[in-house]
Amino acid sequence: MNYISFEDVVGLNISPEKCVEWAREVIKIKNECDLPPKISNKFDENSFFNTMPSIIKPLNRFGVKEVSRLPDREPALKADILLYDTVSGDLLSFMDGTWITTMRTGAVAAITIDTLKKSDAKKISFMGLGNTARATLLSLLSIVKDKELEVGLLEYKDQHTDFMNRFSDYKNIKFSTYKNIDQMIGDSDVVVSCVTAANSCFAEPEIFKKGVLVVPVHTKGFQNCDLVFDKIFCDDIGHITGFKYFKEYKSVTEMTDVLNMQKAGRENDDQRILAYNIGISIQDVYFASKIYELIGERNKTESKKFWV
Repeated sequence: MNYISFEDVVGLNISPEKCVEWAREVIKIKNECDLPPKISNKFDENSFFNTMPSIIKPLNRFGVKEVSRLPDREPALKADILLYDTVSGDLLSFMDGTWITTMRTGAVAAITIDTLKKSDAKKISFMGLGNTARATLLSLLSIVKDKELEVGLLEYKDQHTDFMNRFSDYKNIKFSTYKNIDQMIGDSDVVVSCVTAANSCFAEPEIFKKGVLVVPVHTKGFQNCDLVFDKIFCDDIGHITGFKYFKEYKSVTEMTDVLNMQKAGRENDDQRILAYNIGISIQDVYFASKIYELIGERNKTESKKFWV
């Protein structure tokens, strides 16, 4: 069994392009995997730890991701992954999942934006400007390449300044910042929320323009849109059946069916769409398996019978 640390993973210098490639692959094979709903334990409204098992049959891998959020910890959100081989049953790796969680979340969000945005979308706005938002924009840039992007940012402390500095080398981005959330949402064709904690809704449904795509990465703050938006997409229906208004959704579709061209995504530029791609463990285990292969085995697991 190998221990693969955060530093080991970061040292591989995996590109956003590769993350998008892996994310697209695992979304498309989702129906070939075994994915029970996650087990979620809450300390309070904004603190939790989740246990997320899954089997990826095409890779002969199974694994468990453990993710926790503790607001007083730095970083608040952390994750660990156990990766196993389905043939031998061996534990292949105990892996830090922090980088994986961030980058696969960003890659999935970017694929969602690219797939479901309206055809003439111009402004993509972000609120919650931590690593997940950065990973999303990095992944989106790897998809659109040199295409011009208008990016709106909701101001919070100095985060918007740090965010713009991070992307200062990208000459195809035109940034604008907002102090007022209603104004930002009203100006935006795509709204990406990477806010990790919200105890109320961010804006009334009428603020959102025709054709808007809303991507609530951590699901909070948009429940008042659930019953009035035209379509809802998700990475796994089983993971959202507990949502308050699930039984009243007008339409709900898994992204695997869209990418495999089995069901329609956006059907016209007037539809207002919510994408609850909340993150499922097959994505993390898939990334972990690819990283394990890149690093290679460093220690052999004891496989012979032993006597005591």
